[in-house]
Amino acid sequence: MISDIAMYVILGRPLVMYGGILSIILLISTATVGYLNFRGKTAIPFKWHPRLAIATITVALLHAILGLSISLNF
Repeated sequence: MISDIAMYVILGRPLVMYGGILSIILLISTATVGYLNFRGKTAIPFKWHPRLAIATITVALLHAILGLSISLNF
């Protein structure tokens, strides 16, 4: 059941691939906000750093669950 969701095709690619792409984008965004605030450039307020971190962890966990469901299904 979960592996069917993971392998759901969007634009010719499985959903799990898009989860990985979103995870890496969120990870880079989280690091960028933290680094810029550390350097004193507060274009994006620091309060967004924990929010992005929570979003990153959530999406990465969902991506891991979907990926593991594929590998355990075969």
